[in-house]
Amino acid sequence: MTVRRRRWRLKKRTRRQLQGWGAVAAVAAAMWAGRHWSVVWPVLVAVLAAAVVGGAGWALLRSHRLTVGQDRAWRAQEEARARELSMAEVDALSWQEFETYIADLCRRDGCTKVVVSGKSGDLGADVVGYLADGRKLVVQCKKYAPHRSVSSQDMQKFVGTARLEHGADIALFVTTCRTFTKAALGLALRQDIVALHRDLLGSWVKGAHLETLIPLNGSGGGTRRRPTA
Repeated sequence: MTVRRRRWRLKKRTRRQLQGWGAVAAVAAAMWAGRHWSVVWPVLVAVLAAAVVGGAGWALLRSHRLTVGQDRAWRAQEEARARELSMAEVDALSWQEFETYIADLCRRDGCTKVVVSGKSGDLGADVVGYLADGRKLVVQCKKYAPHRSVSSQDMQKFVGTARLEHGADIALFVTTCRTFTKAALGLALRQDIVALHRDLLGSWVKGAHLETLIPLNGSGGGTRRRPTA
């Protein structure tokens, strides 16, 4: 206990000494500045001017960043609205018309030999074609209501047939609903299935090229595969 008190007293004494020396240094600096005011005041003016300019520049930069951020948010909202407007027309299609429409999007983006099954029992190959680089594309189309989710069972069926039955280099699962269940999306990522939910489909409808949608890992994307011989 006695040792602690001594240490506290020493710390208190040291702090007082430092405060005293600081006061002495401040007085000395003030006296020196008073004697050499003709030299000091231009420096002070320059420092103040630099501080004002720096503060104004920082404020302008902050304002610019805020404006850019607001503009980006506005553009994202407008793009989302545009996608939904375009998706309203897609929502009005029957499931057969939806498959034909997806085939047309594939052709628009340079796919060749595009064929639409248009029937049940197609083993998950609603649309089949070839990308411009020769890779075989197999598409499963699910015309679901926007509020629904693609289940793990739906994805399992497609995984089991896309490559084993149809020899797909690119397996694309496209749907009009907003989400895939966590299990379905995890399976898609593990099996290199490109899972195109409503928002990504909306981007495709609005003009995004299929080649830019294929590598979107984390949003339901698969990895690029080598073309077949």
